[in-house]
Amino acid sequence: MARGSRKQDVPPRAAARKAESAAPRKAAPAAPARNYAPRGIAALLAPVIRPAFRKRAPAAAHLLADWDAIAGLQLAARATPIKFAGGTLTLACTGPAAMELQHLTPQIIARLNQAVGQAMVERLRFVQQISAPDSKTKIRPAPYPKAPPPDLPEGPLGEALAKLYEGLKP
Repeated sequence: MARGSRKQDVPPRAAARKAESAAPRKAAPAAPARNYAPRGIAALLAPVIRPAFRKRAPAAAHLLADWDAIAGLQLAARATPIKFAGGTLTLACTGPAAMELQHLTPQIIARLNQAVGQAMVERLRFVQQISAPDSKTKIRPAPYPKAPPPDLPEGPLGEALAKLYEGLKP
């Protein structure tokens, strides 16, 4: 039997490696060149603002921030918004108020959606919570008039009452 040429004696794997090493290598892909040209502010702010808006949409933030104006004085005095997620608005209120507001749910949802301008609130969830009195709703006594009333008795008793009345602080 005749022997083959020298190339046939090389195992196939070794020949493949030899061919790879002889071929020119490809360079690693270069990073894209940076563009330092001016861009619009919207293009710069979008990556920053998008995650914040995913957590709380602007309409939901508007609903929570302007609750007194949107809900009305009677509803705002009875319930406080805690959270808005997935179309459900969670309201904190006392137990008896929750029962009453639960019966008014369709009207409340309609009023809130109309104020926001879209069908954003789908459900209301009531959480029983005793609310602390707000600084806005503090009941303040009526201010005292500075001049003593004219119907004080005559004499030393009237003079003493007038001095006492002027010394009162509102």
